[in-house]
Amino acid sequence: MTINMIATGQNIRNMRYNKGLKIADLQDACMVSRNAICKWQSGESIPTIDNLVIIADLFGCKIDDIIVCDRTVGNDR
Repeated sequence: MTINMIATGQNIRNMRYNKGLKIADLQDACMVSRNAICKWQSGESIPTIDNLVIIADLFGCKIDDIIVCDRTVGNDR
């Protein structure tokens, strides 16, 4: 399995929007730059596990609800 970074970023953006949170709210909670949040939302990078825990708490969900995984071809697991 691999993490679909673009779909994960879209989840972060959509969940943030649905909770009425601004990028600055995530910045403050995760103590990262605005640029980092923008990269997460665009799928250029993903949050660290520590930041995923913080984000999941803010969004009231599990980390599994944020991360989107794709099965790789030939992987029977």
